[in-house]
Amino acid sequence: MARYRGPQSKIARKFKEPIFGYDKTLDRKPYPPGMHGPNKRKGKKSEFAVQLNEKQKVKYTYGVLERQFRNIFHKAASRKGITGENLLMLLESRLDNTVFRLGIAPTRRAARQLVLHKHVMVNDKVVNVPSFTLRPGDKVAVREKSRTLVAITDSLSRNFKKMPWLDWDGATMTAQFAAQPRREDIPENIKEQLIVELYSK
Repeated sequence: MARYRGPQSKIARKFKEPIFGYDKTLDRKPYPPGMHGPNKRKGKKSEFAVQLNEKQKVKYTYGVLERQFRNIFHKAASRKGITGENLLMLLESRLDNTVFRLGIAPTRRAARQLVLHKHVMVNDKVVNVPSFTLRPGDKVAVREKSRTLVAITDSLSRNFKKMPWLDWDGATMTAQFAAQPRREDIPENIKEQLIVELYSK
């Protein structure tokens, strides 16, 4: 399936956030890309434009395409609870995102590569589907023969951050998906209600 492979700094500047991880370009040019620079006057965005912009930001953040994102939204809407929060929970429950959250990979794109290349196991079985949805109680682990890979050990030493819904054992490079993440535990700056309003039209 196709994925965005264009300039990452351009997208980060568009949303004024480090969508794909730290980007030094944002420090130098904290304004949207364009030939007129930061001083070009722009009219007030419509309500639809603001909502669409938020949806696009979330798609780029989690590396999900339009049809896949729409399917996840409908799944979230069919569940009990608040649709926007359900949407973020489903996105956070993806295997590639979990590998990123654990620090096994420095970015979600790198996490996707590790999963595709069969370096990750779920419940003692190799899973190479980045969109695989984890459930509470599932065990995620780095394959034994992959635990010495420099890319993985280096990433863990630099990027490991304990997340409330993930129990990590560094000695065995194994984690348990303990529970569905709560909205207040998800660090991304996302206004999910705007996405709900967009799809409700």
